[in-house]
Amino acid sequence: MSLADENADEENPYLREPPTEFDPIEKLPEKRAREQVALLREAVREHDRRYYVENDPIIADRTYDALFARLRELEDTFDLASPDSPTRSVGGEPIEEFETVEHVTPMLSIDQSGEPEDVRDFDDRVRREVGEVEYVCEPKFDGVSMEFVYEDGSLERAVTRGDGREGDDVTANARTIGSVPQRLHGDYPEFLAVRGEVYMPKDAFQAHNRERIERGEEPFANPRNATAGTIRQLDPSVVADRPLEVFYFDVLEASDLEDSHREELERFPEWGLRVNEHVETVDDIEDAIDYRDRMLEARDELGYEIDGTVIKVDDRKARDELGRTARHDRYAFAYKFPPRAEVTPIADVAVQIGRTGRVTPVALLEPVDVGGVTVSRASLHNPEEIAEKNVAVGDTVRVQRAGDVIPYVEEVVEKGAENDPESHYELPDHCPVCDSAIERDGPMAFCTGGLACDAQLRRSIEYYASDDGLDLEGLGERSVRQLVDAGLLESVADLYELEREDLTALEGWGEKSAANLLAEIEASHEPPLADFLSALGIPHVGPTTARELAREFGTFEAVREAAEDEPESLEDVDDVGGTVAEQIHDFFASEANAAAVDDVLEHVSPKESALESGGDELEGLTFVFTGSLEELTRSEAQETVEAHGGSATGSVSGNTDYLVAGESPGQTKLDDAEAEDVPVLDEDEFRELLAEQGIELG
Repeated sequence: MSLADENADEENPYLREPPTEFDPIEKLPEKRAREQVALLREAVREHDRRYYVENDPIIADRTYDALFARLRELEDTFDLASPDSPTRSVGGEPIEEFETVEHVTPMLSIDQSGEPEDVRDFDDRVRREVGEVEYVCEPKFDGVSMEFVYEDGSLERAVTRGDGREGDDVTANARTIGSVPQRLHGDYPEFLAVRGEVYMPKDAFQAHNRERIERGEEPFANPRNATAGTIRQLDPSVVADRPLEVFYFDVLEASDLEDSHREELERFPEWGLRVNEHVETVDDIEDAIDYRDRMLEARDELGYEIDGTVIKVDDRKARDELGRTARHDRYAFAYKFPPRAEVTPIADVAVQIGRTGRVTPVALLEPVDVGGVTVSRASLHNPEEIAEKNVAVGDTVRVQRAGDVIPYVEEVVEKGAENDPESHYELPDHCPVCDSAIERDGPMAFCTGGLACDAQLRRSIEYYASDDGLDLEGLGERSVRQLVDAGLLESVADLYELEREDLTALEGWGEKSAANLLAEIEASHEPPLADFLSALGIPHVGPTTARELAREFGTFEAVREAAEDEPESLEDVDDVGGTVAEQIHDFFASEANAAAVDDVLEHVSPKESALESGGDELEGLTFVFTGSLEELTRSEAQETVEAHGGSATGSVSGNTDYLVAGESPGQTKLDDAEAEDVPVLDEDEFRELLAEQGIELG
């Protein structure tokens, strides 16, 4: 029986107006602890059902937290942990890999279309084969479908849909989701396998993406991707920190089946299984079509993503008669929505902090189709453009893709209902990452935190180690974030203080990966000058400009002296104008940057650049380099090409003449070269090509 029964109130003191002050653990006999654990588990399950299923909690959140904390403390102290305890929702130990499990019964797909005539054809076939029927109409959730198996009321396993026959056992992760009951309530079947849809609510998705953007992480494209990426995490505690929910919508198998689908759904809440509130029963296919049109109109008001509606035959006997094909059940049909196209509301705005401190506002959108690609965020560029376009959270906007790549907000189509017609989004006064002041510089805005801002620090280290910097293998976005979060990197110079023990103590690092990274760092103590200048992340100084500076000045000290004392002399360098010269001057004039550079120079001695401009033997030819060359660096090879009139670029395109591939080349560049029919040269062939033009390579 459920604790909702009146007699249960007398038996369990933790249901209504529960006490939140408890006897000290050390004074509690084990027998009394076991009794209290049983009562608390039962009460917490009931409060979970009230909250997640009934949407009618009977205690305050802080009271629930106190009960939950007491239960966890008792389980830990008296070693009373149980797989179906509500405390499992906080996550367990990481696992090495998921086990593949066969489903109780195949989880097939359903036929679908966005055309009403196809829906009517489905109805004609059903009525021809089984006669008059009623249909149950439900939203078609855009999440991750899963099988949940309960034995004697306890959650035995949760399995992803996989290929429909078998999927991944993600039970440990499913236990962390609040709307997944560890034990069923009421008069439940001895065996029950149900199908549910795990999803991330739209507001939670936007909040989660906002946090990712502000931490410098790549946001998820849409709630479904966020859900799929979360449910397959190997660490349940990560899943517990992410906002997932579940709707249950079908019985796959049970020891006691109802006669109709509608009756099954009516029983679900009694067992603690959450059902969507928009389920309807109709006896005419035109009513089912009308239901879909109403749900399409209501789509943007829902707290979760749906991409259509599902029409199911209600009667179980008729379902069995209709049967299934190898791919889908024949008793159901999905009436799909058209994709949202270009026009969509702004749900929120996140602030992204770049490597140089530049603040970029990013619009978080209700996912929309733009040129066949689902877009959930778009650049707002800068505060001046936001003011010009009068963009605010809640406005409906038109989204385009610049060069078919970067999404941006083109215009406001309709102001939000609660927005003043002249209102627009204003940047915060302080950085969301480090709380330093945000200052305006013309149309732009910048965080003043410098390398004290974790976002700028991470991006500075990432850039220092990137292909455009010193090309340190093993230092990507994820590993840099891990090292910064662990307190091992508080500056770029700290890279040179890393020890093997520092790395191997971190999750995911073994002896080999640690040794490889330390070897990369060791090899970077004497980098080519151009590589070092580029790696510093001076605004507007990328690899090409860095090579021109190296060629002109020869040493790092000469570049720095010119930048500090004679910035006008920088304008004599090819590829450097007045604006770039001013940026270089400002970079070295900054006390914080000067100190950071000095710290790096304690470990690094950039090589002098001896290359001077040669002839025009390679004029008109474009080279791309990948992998490690044996007797010189990629930067030196690029300098040579450019010194003799050629171009060296970072990516392969139809304009590339040669891809030079050294050791461990990047597969993407090789694939692009094959697709564009670009010749691939090894290092010896590259040397021969230069020799034919009379160019000697050191």
